Amino acid sequence: MKPLRIALTKGRLEKDSIALLERVGYECSSVRNKGRRLIFPAGGNRLELVLAKAADVITYVDQGVCDLGVVGKDTILEKGGIFYEVLDLGFGKCRFALAGPKGRDFFGGYSSRIIASKYPNFSASYFEKKAMDVRIIKIEGSVELAPLLGLADAIVDLVETGTTLRENGLEVIEYICDISARLIVNTASMKLRKKEIDELIGKLEQAVSRPEKAEEDVP
Repeated sequence: MKPLRIALTKGRLEKDSIALLERVGYECSSVRNKGRRLIFPAGGNRLELVLAKAADVITYVDQGVCDLGVVGKDTILEKGGIFYEVLDLGFGKCRFALAGPKGRDFFGGYSSRIIASKYPNFSASYFEKKAMDVRIIKIEGSVELAPLLGLADAIVDLVETGTTLRENGLEVIEYICDISARLIVNTASMKLRKKEIDELIGKLEQAVSRPEKAEEDVP
């Protein structure tokens, strides 16, 4: 039987994803010593791991070339797609926030606001729920620059510690929602390979629900 193919988000989530798979018994040495390869056997060939950018993880799972994927909730909210979101993996935690120059009244007055964000679709949905008139500008790099340069009144971005905001004279106006890594599953794979996928989900769910035990001292 062919291995379950799992797309992992490269970078920050990659390391935690591999650690979690190893914790539940899947050997992942090939991806730890990856070189320039992008597809790796794991777990005694029961799994095949694919490293990809976050948005591509969703595309690969949505289109069925990968059975499962690990991706941040931020990318799910921005990109959408047709798949099952089955498990909060508990790492990659941060929050979506609206932030702007310190001391300014963002919600005061009636004038239209300009918002800079790497997440224009999510930002539009957020302000639509507030019935606010905004213009959204997509920024690819350091979104904090936009209000500093006078391009935007505020930003919508991910916030972990808030240090970057504070060091640039910005502050959180409103926290929007919590973000973490999620396990997603292709809809057809969930039907055709249900037993294998349920087994994997069960192992990961158990690991996520209990704190990792410290290694016992060897006498």
